[in-house]
Amino acid sequence: MNIKDKIGWKTAAGLVVANMIGTGVFTSLGFQVAESQNTWSIILLWLIGGMMALIGAFVYAELGTHFKKSGGDYIFLSRTINPSVGYLYAWISLTIGFPAPVAIASMAMVQYWQPLIGPELSLGMGVVSIIAMSIFHSFSVHQSGNVQNVLTGIKLLFVFSLIVIGTVWASTLAGPSYVFTSSWKGEILRPGFAVSLIYVFYAYTGWNSAAYIVEEIEQPRKNLPKALISATILVMVVYVLLQLIFLKHASIDQLSGKVQVATLAFGNIFGNQGIFWVSLFIGIQLIATISGYTWVGPRITNAMAKEFKLWRPLAKTNKNGIPVRAVWFNTLISFVLMLSGSFEMVLLYVGFVLQLMGTFTIASSLLVKNAEGFKSPFRPWLQIIYIIFSLWVMIFMFYDRPKESLIGMGIILIGFFLYRLDSKISKINN
Repeated sequence: MNIKDKIGWKTAAGLVVANMIGTGVFTSLGFQVAESQNTWSIILLWLIGGMMALIGAFVYAELGTHFKKSGGDYIFLSRTINPSVGYLYAWISLTIGFPAPVAIASMAMVQYWQPLIGPELSLGMGVVSIIAMSIFHSFSVHQSGNVQNVLTGIKLLFVFSLIVIGTVWASTLAGPSYVFTSSWKGEILRPGFAVSLIYVFYAYTGWNSAAYIVEEIEQPRKNLPKALISATILVMVVYVLLQLIFLKHASIDQLSGKVQVATLAFGNIFGNQGIFWVSLFIGIQLIATISGYTWVGPRITNAMAKEFKLWRPLAKTNKNGIPVRAVWFNTLISFVLMLSGSFEMVLLYVGFVLQLMGTFTIASSLLVKNAEGFKSPFRPWLQIIYIIFSLWVMIFMFYDRPKESLIGMGIILIGFFLYRLDSKISKINN
């Protein structure tokens, strides 16, 4: 790939920001306050999620600059643990890892726009958004970068506007829904707190996005760590501020169990007009999220397809190196997921599986000796902290939400059988 077709660290960071700031930050609080009402608990949830993402950013920067190949976890796991583990991750990425965030973003868009334009038109706009982003990302890296930069700029302008308005405006409630008491000490020990972290981890999903397109980044040894780390820190600050603003302008009773927490909060400030504009722009900024995952996800599918016969048709690229078939295959699965389940169920089982496989990748970094490129700080202690904490969350998740956890495990099991089948096919053909 010619250097002029590659992207710099700012575009790579923009891709990370676009993939992270999407559905989760505008929908998770309603589910969290159903379990934890103390403000310290809420802040701690988002800080823990941010620190876990930052640890992950350090590790993925190390792995990405060591292997120097696009494909992210598929490459890392295949080269360090075993090709079967890499295959499982690629299978998960193909079926839910990247199509699901696209579907969830579109489902959230439908929920935010439905009161404005009705159920049928909002559903149509969700579908059109997915198709449009697939078209935009089917030509060249240069075009993908330009589209992503524009959409990320709109997203950041909107988010920072919410923060400024929410900070300056006085609460219309009797008082903000802040509870700064010692009850947080009991809340963080409940299973509900651990389950709430799954929502938070999902909201931070995307911190590793730039690591999937290493070959498309100019000077990755320098620019990949800069993009991953700077974007993750920025998003962590934004997330904590947004939760405080939502709590400032909406009551716990209003928020509990609700998806559209941003419109509830800003509707209390500006009435129906506030609901209209916030709903409109949340839908618009979600297009940047759809765009980011549409760009990144097919690279993992393409990396797997190059090495396994069953998926070989998806290895084909256009003259600019874009895996067009993989782009549209991922798009098709996004539509299936969009119509297959409730918002909360899809979010939970996707979050569980991604957390599990991400933990494998963090662990795999410990098997890399004499890494070439960026070196993650405090190795191996950060990796150990991440693994222990992640396992703790998943155990509580399995205990509290067994149905969603078992769906996620079932998807992994199907991937294992496909790997065995694919391996047999490859041996017969060879």
